[in-house]
Amino acid sequence: VQTSENTLSTLKRNFIYVDDASDKFWNIEVLAHSMRVTFGKSGTAGVTETKEFKDEAEALKAAEKLIKEKTNKGYKEVDAF
Repeated sequence: VQTSENTLSTLKRNFIYVDDASDKFWNIEVLAHSMRVTFGKSGTAGVTETKEFKDEAEALKAAEKLIKEKTNKGYKEVDAF
């Protein structure tokens, strides 16, 4: 339940990808009608990008699409870190 815009996340998930050449993270969060993605090399602050949508449903749909793409590439979901 969202009490006010940008107070509580509708969706927040964290992923990592580790292989012989890579150790990186990818996090996604939906806040009302915006989607925020943070990604980078593990151990760094990474880069954050925010995208605005017309409504929360559109933001959630876009987030689910990106999550599917990342898991198909081998990213594994983890608890927040």
